[in-house]
Amino acid sequence: MGSIGAPELIIVLLVVLLLFGSTKLPKLARSIGEASKEFKKGVDEGAKEAPPEVEPAEVKPGDESVTMSRAELDAMLAREREANARKDTPPSV
Repeated sequence: MGSIGAPELIIVLLVVLLLFGSTKLPKLARSIGEASKEFKKGVDEGAKEAPPEVEPAEVKPGDESVTMSRAELDAMLAREREANARKDTPPSV
């Protein structure tokens, strides 16, 4: 298997021309170029905004912080309300 030569490139370009048409090729090339620029810009900004590596602080017993999502908090509160409602309800006979 050899590398791609001039005849193969010409065939590929002709197929692309037939698929997209001559009026859409400049628009397609422009949009690919803009997307490439935007991607490179995003990668550069991401590299600049990367936070420095921070060593974890020592955690003392009783000094732990707990994080949860809003859905987890809502579920926990709903369970507590149900438990309190069961305590307040007199037993059925």
